[in-house]
Amino acid sequence: MTGTYEIVKEFGFEAAHTFAHKAAGHENTRIHGHSFKVEVALRGQPDSVSGCVVDFENVSTAINVVRTKLDHHFLNDLPGLGSPSLENLARWIAGELRTALPQVASVTVRRPTLGESCRFDVA
Repeated sequence: MTGTYEIVKEFGFEAAHTFAHKAAGHENTRIHGHSFKVEVALRGQPDSVSGCVVDFENVSTAINVVRTKLDHHFLNDLPGLGSPSLENLARWIAGELRTALPQVASVTVRRPTLGESCRFDVA
């Protein structure tokens, strides 16, 4: 049987942000924080020796580098992020991971307490 494999690694982080595009006085113009959950999907064929698309140890190492830049930080200060929307976060995380993990197929960022998420599919 033939096909393509997709493996997934999840991680979480806590961070604060503000939204400058909201009307003056809107609650989201004040600094506030969220607990974020992220799902990173990698697509490809397993290596003939290891049997893995990517060794999860390598995935964890790359993710920890990115997580360190996000966890307990003010997202508005992240270079290259722009407005700290779910959309921009998903794109930014994918971009940060692509060098170490070129197999990244998609990144989904969730704010579970609000029931919100965004999935960025890498082209």
